[in-house]
Amino acid sequence: MQRAFWTALRLVLAQALLLTAATPARAQQADSSGLQFVADNVATANAAARLAPLLSQPLAGLDGAESGRAVGLPGGFSIAQVAVGLQSPRFMAFDDGGNLLVADAKAGEVYRYPAAGGSIAPSDQPPAAIVSGLEAPSNVALHDGYLYIGETRTISRYAYNAGGGVGQREAIVPNLPRGGHSTRTVAFGPDGRMFVSVGSSCNICDESDERRAAILRLAPDGAGYERFAFGLRNAVGLAIQPGTGLLWATVNERDNQGNEIPPDLLTIVGQGQNFGWPGCQPPDATPQEPGRECSGITPPTVGLQAHGAPLGLAFYTGQQFPAEYANDLFGTSTARCPPTPWTSPPAGKHPTPTAGVAPPAWSSRPTAA
Repeated sequence: MQRAFWTALRLVLAQALLLTAATPARAQQADSSGLQFVADNVATANAAARLAPLLSQPLAGLDGAESGRAVGLPGGFSIAQVAVGLQSPRFMAFDDGGNLLVADAKAGEVYRYPAAGGSIAPSDQPPAAIVSGLEAPSNVALHDGYLYIGETRTISRYAYNAGGGVGQREAIVPNLPRGGHSTRTVAFGPDGRMFVSVGSSCNICDESDERRAAILRLAPDGAGYERFAFGLRNAVGLAIQPGTGLLWATVNERDNQGNEIPPDLLTIVGQGQNFGWPGCQPPDATPQEPGRECSGITPPTVGLQAHGAPLGLAFYTGQQFPAEYANDLFGTSTARCPPTPWTSPPAGKHPTPTAGVAPPAWSSRPTAA
């Protein structure tokens, strides 16, 4: 029961974009480029609390009754469970009919929760899977009449109709590396080309496969492979900024360097950019060990709190939230708050602590360069 509750809560937080905390970008200081900054944990949290105070709101259960649990939300927001009984839901997407597609990695299935009257009806168990027998599906994306699914070793696609079934499986990107970070996130740029993120096989190591710790770019049918950007230990979430076409990513950085270093990343990703993993630590490309070459490393757009594990992200283009939320970037993480005392890293590692954003879920107002 407890696992089902947290599964459903993650489902609501990640896709409905109802926040447990909010951190406006105006509370943080940008550098001279207007883009890259690393926020101070405590100052950012205090500013967020002052500018957008959180109120304890009851979490409604499937039947609308109070569940006995509460969530901190900005005034005027509410939150409710919409689904329970999932095993390990990851990313989700709404189709043109308003149906909610959910990838369940542990179940190896993709579910479609039907829209009813413009919303998703509460459900105490998953509907019949529209696709099953998958290898740890972590992501779903819709593009040009196809449903794309990110499996650990394969990107597959199916002809898709929001009012009907799915077509035959096409394994358009087979033989992706297995082991280590297993999620494979798919997103489409404004030119129709497909981005695929592949995490590293380890915490810190030199990879033999260039597809590791990278974001790949391919045609929608899987042809035309190129390594778009690299040095990204585990780029979990991908999103395209409306109006700019910029690719943004959340990145889970390396472990075992200290409680508050290095920061996890929320960053714009450009073609050919190297973000430093494994040899150089963000945000300032400090060598991981003596002798590492760290020139030409791209700094992150935003440094988030270390080990917060940022996951999903999405730009808000809806109409329900207040006007000031328009085009904001929302995201979720696994929740690490408040900051913990910093402990020294191993000898020869990054010499000073780097602070990041404190709240486990965040919002930001990015501005294109």
